[in-house]
Amino acid sequence: MSTCARALVFTGLLSLSACAAAFDDQSNGIYVEAGRAPHGDTGTNAMEVGLVTPWAYGPSVLGGPLSFYGDFFLSQWRAPQASGPGHHGYTQIGAIANWRWRLDDGASPWFAEAGIGATVLDGIYRTPHRQFSTAFQFTEQIGIGRNFGARGQHELSLRLQHFSNADIKRPNPGENFLRVRYLYRF
Repeated sequence: MSTCARALVFTGLLSLSACAAAFDDQSNGIYVEAGRAPHGDTGTNAMEVGLVTPWAYGPSVLGGPLSFYGDFFLSQWRAPQASGPGHHGYTQIGAIANWRWRLDDGASPWFAEAGIGATVLDGIYRTPHRQFSTAFQFTEQIGIGRNFGARGQHELSLRLQHFSNADIKRPNPGENFLRVRYLYRF
């Protein structure tokens, strides 16, 4: 066998092993997430449960595969009262379309993602620092994360998420949350 042929076989075997180690972003998953929108000494806390479902697996972009998935969630916000002591709770439902980019041709446990969607709160969000004018909100998020486990079935990610009504009605101050998510793929 020539040197060139040996090099091709070796390169082929390396690429097969890289594909075998690639992470599968095409499985359903459930998650829990906690976050906070800070405002000085006060802030709004959020707890969330959700389901992710894969929709499509796209082309390689900048050396990593791009996948697309849906994120459906139920969230509970605990915010300071707009006036007076105490807190007020808000329940939220939402859906987000997300794009995930995985490094190293899919073989890396690291990923980055971004998404856009819509949500509805069970009331108009009002705190000493923010006052929404609608219960309906658009949402955008960006995040980075890492998979763990023998099959990469565990994920931990850090996200920045924004909510606003896109000036459908004023006031529209928006709200930003920093969130941590644990996801299990099954």
